Amino acid sequence: MSIKPIKLFLALLVMISINLNCLSQEKNNEQKINYKTGNPADWPKKLDAVVSVPKNHKILLENERVRVFEVTLAPGEVENLHFHQWPSVLYIQEAGNFIDSDGDGNVIFDSRNLPEPLTLPMTMYKNPEAPHSVVNLSDTETIRLIRVEMK
Repeated sequence: MSIKPIKLFLALLVMISINLNCLSQEKNNEQKINYKTGNPADWPKKLDAVVSVPKNHKILLENERVRVFEVTLAPGEVENLHFHQWPSVLYIQEAGNFIDSDGDGNVIFDSRNLPEPLTLPMTMYKNPEAPHSVVNLSDTETIRLIRVEMK
């Protein structure tokens, strides 16, 4: 079996897993997380997630239609400023508390302010995200997720 069919199989497996998880999510697991968006054409290409933060964004598959990558953020780690230019689906496997700040350093999301902790694993859809930086506030938990960007 050549490499291309294996990559295609892995991408399909990820998509099926995400779809099954979406179907299994309970209504009360839905969290309203409003990240800033904007016009991706205005964002500096050097801040693309896989360019700016390659250590945290490992590409699993990329073609003309999708980019699938694994995102990890170690306990206490602060991610470099980066953006996501395409709409995406996130399958969040593991996370403790975290803060997300915009390009000016303003906090745009703080998980500690949710009425209830996130119920994980969870799946969510996101529009393109303007430059932002995530801080993993946990001393013990790594943030782990799969992100599928739809080009």
